[in-house]
Amino acid sequence: MDADAYVAERLEDQISWYDAKSVRAQRSFKSLRLTEIIAAASIPLLSGFVDPERPYVTVIMGLLGALVAVIAAVLGLYQHERNWVDYRTTCEALKWEKYLFMTGTAPFGQQPEANYRLLVQRVEGLLSEENTKWGEDMTNPSGDEDPARGPLGEPLRTTPPTPPVSP
Repeated sequence: MDADAYVAERLEDQISWYDAKSVRAQRSFKSLRLTEIIAAASIPLLSGFVDPERPYVTVIMGLLGALVAVIAAVLGLYQHERNWVDYRTTCEALKWEKYLFMTGTAPFGQQPEANYRLLVQRVEGLLSEENTKWGEDMTNPSGDEDPARGPLGEPLRTTPPTPPVSP
């Protein structure tokens, strides 16, 4: 496979795939988040209309609360926001490599064959990193990447605290 074929068949294909997935994840995230916000904001508004003559208002409030909980769970499960950012980042990195290669800008030099090999190494390296990251996300969907850190990202103690010295 020569450089033109690689760019057309592999690189452009991956750029298109990551672009489409990024757009889809962004739309999913924003539509779900907006629905969640509207449903959550409607609950206190409807609470002003609770009346024994209108029992359906409390039912609607309960359904909206359940909807908010379901949307929050779906957003956490499918990670639309994270996928949107990750896919967009990879797409833009692939475009960057393509443009550097096509313009002969550093790290690409004046030797076409060496440039082609370098492009393949760099592009396949990016794709491999993305695949590895995806695999890690599938085995650890909660996003707790470092078990040595607490819920706020602070390092956990590995030794017991030192007791205060009394005077």
